[in-house]
Amino acid sequence: MSYSFEYIDIILLAMIAGFIFLRLRGILGKRSGFEGKVPSQFKEVLKTVKQEEIKKVKENFDDDAQKEFIKGAKIAYETVITDFSDNDNKITTSKPLLNKEIFNQFDKALKDRSSRGHFAEITFIGVNSAIIKEHKKIGNILNVTVDFIAEVITCIKDKDKKIVSGDPEKIKKIYDTWVFSRDITSPNPNWQLVNILS
Repeated sequence: MSYSFEYIDIILLAMIAGFIFLRLRGILGKRSGFEGKVPSQFKEVLKTVKQEEIKKVKENFDDDAQKEFIKGAKIAYETVITDFSDNDNKITTSKPLLNKEIFNQFDKALKDRSSRGHFAEITFIGVNSAIIKEHKKIGNILNVTVDFIAEVITCIKDKDKKIVSGDPEKIKKIYDTWVFSRDITSPNPNWQLVNILS
């Protein structure tokens, strides 16, 4: 008699287990297709393909990319010129746009100006033209040379506010050739000024 109760218990447990299995399957769903781990050699292949795709996108300095670059270059040019020529004799807002060498050159020039008791006044009229002269990739570094023509009103004054150079009433046309650079493999999209050509 006790054996029959054991069989009933087993049957009941099997039914409960079956019910739980069906409920879990309904909630979690079932596997379809390959869902296992990717073998290590395939991981490397996928990683390489992905990196190559990203590299191709970043290296594609086509007409659209050049137009976007020129928009940014004009803003950068105005920011740097204004920052260098304002009356505080400090590089502040344009510092992220300069590489270390250019920053040090500007900083030294501003300290020399400040030591003489001079300061600048500037009104940036605008950029007349900004033309890409050349772009060259060296390794992962893309360098873009840009010819700028801009108009400003600027003068240098001494501590007594007497004009040392320039004319606060005259628009001056300035011509510059700047070289911008960025690492095309870097996630940072910003360019830096790395050279000023005479």
